Amino acid sequence: MAQNLVELKNHRRETPKHIKFSELPEEDRFKMLGMKSKYFIDVIKLVAYRTETAMVNIARQTMRRQDEARSLLCSLYATDADILPDYEGERLTVRLHQPANNCNAIIIKDICRELNSTNTKFPGTNLNLLYELVS
Repeated sequence: MAQNLVELKNHRRETPKHIKFSELPEEDRFKMLGMKSKYFIDVIKLVAYRTETAMVNIARQTMRRQDEARSLLCSLYATDADILPDYEGERLTVRLHQPANNCNAIIIKDICRELNSTNTKFPGTNLNLLYELVS
């Protein structure tokens, strides 16, 4: 058993950590996306960018330093959240945790209010998405 372990460790040391793409077997090489797939992904990126831009415009309405709107949204995307489904009440509540800065909290509340006014259903369900800021 100990001899087998030593052999395995030696084999692992001799195994290259990186290999070139050309050295991969043909069946393990990934293929380029087809044009239709690329167009689909480009559309998703475009929709995401336009959505973020709309949220930036909402944030800028109450921000003093409007050039920081995108960085505020980036920090919002990284914020911890609780996701609470309520199947009887037909809602999915996303509770965002309070940011350290009170001014940012006011802006995030405005964004939540705007998103809640759209009455968006979570895809594939009948649950309305509701966003709220909690302390």
